[in-house]
Amino acid sequence: MRVLFGLMLVAIMAIGTNAQEAERPWEATVTGQILAFRSGDASAALGFAGSTFQRTFQDAERFAAAINSMGYGPIIQSRSHSFAAFRQTAPDSVVQGVNLVGPDGSLYEAIYQLVNEAELGWRVHGVVLRKSAGLST
Repeated sequence: MRVLFGLMLVAIMAIGTNAQEAERPWEATVTGQILAFRSGDASAALGFAGSTFQRTFQDAERFAAAINSMGYGPIIQSRSHSFAAFRQTAPDSVVQGVNLVGPDGSLYEAIYQLVNEAELGWRVHGVVLRKSAGLST
């Protein structure tokens, strides 16, 4: 009986997790861009950026170099990330907090501005990054 209850609890938790992910489709965009940066795939990282970034940085390597030179190395080289609070600012716009562990174990908070673009879907329109107190374990 306990085993059945445990299995039911796990199933309910999994359904809840999938429902939360479905309610936050922009998280896939953030994760996709972070993973693309981590793997050195500048083209994929640019693909998750908004159309203005894509027009401005038609060369993906130039995009990655600019992002790195602007101080976003902790995102590009992050060890891990997790999602924090978000705020829907308009039907097609959201501000999403992301906690990151940098390459040296330092903690960072990133605030992503995302817009659901008509033909592209959810895309990154801007990021503000700041170092947090402490180190990861």
